[in-house]
Amino acid sequence: MVTIAGNAPRRRTPRLLRAALALCLLFPAPLCGFAAEAGARLAVVATIAQIAEPLRRIAGDRAEVSSLMGEGVDPHLYRPTRSDIARLARADAVFWNGLDLEVQLEEALGRLAADRPVVALAAALPRDRLIPAGGGGFDPHVWMDPALWRAALDRAVGVLARLDPGGAPRFRANAEAYFRRLAAVEAYAARVLASVPERARLLVAAHDAFGYFGRRFGLETRGVQGISTESEAGLRRIEGLVAELVARAAPAVFVETSAPDRHVRALIEGAAARGHEVRLGGRLFSDAMGRAGTYEGTYIGAIDHNATTVARALGGDAPARGHLGRLGHGG
Repeated sequence: MVTIAGNAPRRRTPRLLRAALALCLLFPAPLCGFAAEAGARLAVVATIAQIAEPLRRIAGDRAEVSSLMGEGVDPHLYRPTRSDIARLARADAVFWNGLDLEVQLEEALGRLAADRPVVALAAALPRDRLIPAGGGGFDPHVWMDPALWRAALDRAVGVLARLDPGGAPRFRANAEAYFRRLAAVEAYAARVLASVPERARLLVAAHDAFGYFGRRFGLETRGVQGISTESEAGLRRIEGLVAELVARAAPAVFVETSAPDRHVRALIEGAAARGHEVRLGGRLFSDAMGRAGTYEGTYIGAIDHNATTVARALGGDAPARGHLGRLGHGG
């Protein structure tokens, strides 16, 4: 079954199509295929590119998959526009992360769930696979662990197959091919990050977005800000991290493409004031991926970039162009 939330005004779609989507919520198959059989491609909207980009490859020409958020957009702070709400209202299915990542969108998504699948992919994962956060919640940055994210994406593939049974064989074949590529880059990341010396296995970034990445690849992680970029970085937190960087002779810290870099630069300055040089190790993809149309704008490319950047900055052995030599080569 899909994960849905809330009630919503009904969208302006034909009554028969609305009925088919409502039946889809109750009966996994075969009734779910009515929307696709009745006309054009499925309209699928995802909140973040980490969902939309893989699903676009998996769905192929059976669905039009779009993302509300693109390069450099912080989902913790994102507020939907009128055009976003209109696009969501026209969708046959909506996929979001959940776990309080898209907190500004939750009310709108709840209303939309009355007559279509609205699926919180990360929130649907088993709780024992999630990292606890303060206040009884969980770290939402699940895509940082490729194996865990595969499980989340596979749930979306199942929803697409129920909505469009005619496309189900293609969805499954495309998903299997995509997951093989994802497993290959995951194996590459594990290999290059394993080469980082034990004393240097500390990843410090702008906010706590890398917990799953660290757990999967055996790194300790720290963030100047908390799980959400809405949290403030206090002076005590910065001073504590500076002390740790100096005590452990950490070689590098990292900024993020979707978060301000001022706090990370404060760490570098603080360590220098204590006589220890900490380099800026590079810019990592945390809450957003790279520019659309580039390799770094794909989920696999973002994982490749992060693993390669971290390994090289912390003293590991990784090729400058990453897995298969594609980093920095655009699309």
